[in-house]
Amino acid sequence: MITGIDIVQEQIRIAAGEKLRFRQRDIELKGHAIECRINAEDPFKFTPSPGKILSWHAPGGPGIRVDSHAYAGYYVPPHYDSMVGKVIAYGATRDQAIKRMQIALSEMVVEGILTNIPLHRELMVDARFIEGGTNIHYLEQKLANKPDLPKTAKVTTIIK
Repeated sequence: MITGIDIVQEQIRIAAGEKLRFRQRDIELKGHAIECRINAEDPFKFTPSPGKILSWHAPGGPGIRVDSHAYAGYYVPPHYDSMVGKVIAYGATRDQAIKRMQIALSEMVVEGILTNIPLHRELMVDARFIEGGTNIHYLEQKLANKPDLPKTAKVTTIIK
């Protein structure tokens, strides 16, 4: 999103035998993008949460992109990668990208399985993350300092 180039579209063109329409030196980076990978897992224990997605609503709006194969009725298998989608927010500034991601995550609905959406929501309002300058140990430290892990989400169960 920060290059203004649809990389997937370019990959399809190249696979169809067309030439690349630009060079590396022609690419300019503009703005900021944040990606949240949505996984079918407990958001604080990271244990898998396979099962049937009963309700799925992906967010939209300016600067928001969702890449996913999931839908209401989709069964998340227990034997493969738990990622069910990616939410990407773009903004002219980092602050704008964060605010757009906060809104997108508040609009996203996945029912029937646990997801890590609550964790992403929490991270997007964390003062340390918003200020910037975090490192690879940020999440590990944040979770280690959590006194009580919250009850994350309700899982809807249908009994026939």
